[in-house]
Amino acid sequence: MTYPATFPVLLSLRVATTALILVAPIGIALAWTQARKTYRLRAVVDAAILLPLVLPPSVIGYFLVVIFGRRGPIGQWLGETFDVRLIFTPNAAIVAAAVVALPMLVKTAQPAIESVPRDLEAVGRSLGLGPLAVFFRITLPSAWRGIVAGIVLGFARAVGEFGATLMFAGNIPGRTNTMPLEIFAAYQAGDDRRALLYVATLVAISCLVVLVATRLNPREATS
Repeated sequence: MTYPATFPVLLSLRVATTALILVAPIGIALAWTQARKTYRLRAVVDAAILLPLVLPPSVIGYFLVVIFGRRGPIGQWLGETFDVRLIFTPNAAIVAAAVVALPMLVKTAQPAIESVPRDLEAVGRSLGLGPLAVFFRITLPSAWRGIVAGIVLGFARAVGEFGATLMFAGNIPGRTNTMPLEIFAAYQAGDDRRALLYVATLVAISCLVVLVATRLNPREATS
């Protein structure tokens, strides 16, 4: 199958953007919960959030196949109920990207939320604000830099995802071949020029992300 050279770039950006749109509300909610709540299973939840950062990507991909594959509990239910198949589709790449981006988002946003003085939130509650109003009117405006930095870093992690995507979405030319997969395929084929094109693109995106994340650092903003 022939496809334009821009296809892996556009696919990677679409996958990462969609993954962050889906996972950002979950990540922010988890960051707030871990920053503000004390409960019995807090350490277990924290460990579960961190797992995608420490597990090999191929292991994450394997778990996704087991859960969302045709014979997996969720994959089988989706197929029988909605006639939807995730594995070896672009949507599978989105799921893989979301899973690996979530820890980066949570662990960057959580310290920002923790840095918001609890006294400010207490004042808001004393004025009759509910939990959601306190978050959107007090916590979020105070911690937005760290939260946005988490989203940006999560986006970079999603764009660069390789192992879980290869296992779950496959490397199907013109369908699921994101930039990292295209680099791998081009290197195997001995097409160094094509591989270098996508390497340079990913490096440029990474540099931009680092620059944005640095600018969002509160210490940088006040210096």
